[in-house]
Amino acid sequence: MRELAGIAVEAISLGGVETCIHLPGLGLCFDMGTCPRRAVRHPLVFFTHAHVDHMAGVIVHCATRSMQRMKPPTYVMPTANVQDFGDLLDVWRRLDGSELPCQVVGLPAGDSFAIRPGLWATAHATNHRVVSQGYVLTERRNKLKDRFKGLPGHQLGEMRRNGEQITQPIDTPLVAFTGDSRIEIIDRVDAFRKARLLIMEVTFLDDQVSVELTRAKGHIHLDEVIERANLFENQAILFTHRSARYSPRQAAEIVAARLPAGLRDRVSVL
Repeated sequence: MRELAGIAVEAISLGGVETCIHLPGLGLCFDMGTCPRRAVRHPLVFFTHAHVDHMAGVIVHCATRSMQRMKPPTYVMPTANVQDFGDLLDVWRRLDGSELPCQVVGLPAGDSFAIRPGLWATAHATNHRVVSQGYVLTERRNKLKDRFKGLPGHQLGEMRRNGEQITQPIDTPLVAFTGDSRIEIIDRVDAFRKARLLIMEVTFLDDQVSVELTRAKGHIHLDEVIERANLFENQAILFTHRSARYSPRQAAEIVAARLPAGLRDRVSVL
């Protein structure tokens, strides 16, 4: 587990092999190409797309929760995947001889899903080789209006009892996850650049694979991130989905050597 911008993250991600990003403090996962044991306890999974390395672990997740008599999970995904996902579950129900109870929610791009009061996820269409979308988790907190700052607590309490509105809602993008996508999602949706924590796929890191070929595969190249280095306002950024051609050490060394200092200091490589 690591903590990035004050947010606990447990994650595994290797391009074409497996991706599962779980956020223990928020009780949810992004994608489930594999199902680590600790991810089973999270009842909510947001799927970015239906490639095997991002979805294959869902049956283990669903079956294990059922076996352990945990509440049925909720799986949120692009609406285009709902029917086929349901068919997949039905096949496994017949093979496994079990009910595999769960709720499947199709979330259109632009719509939001309430996670709990004051926290919701909004889907944003991304550009991969199949239907895909990323998510932004937004948190709403009530903060004291500027004109009341500095007033003693007893006076604020009296104003509140008298029905005066002394706070205002402030919405903050907390976590953004690109899933597999070309770089345009960063250009198009400012919440990805402003979220406290940005989790983004950066599959290829140097000239072993060109930017053009990376784009053809529906992924992001480190060169494209470097070109946009001044756009990222995030407190922390986690690079995921590295190609298996790089070892963890090689990936970290390449990123450290190539990113400009202002961005490098905020980036971790999974």
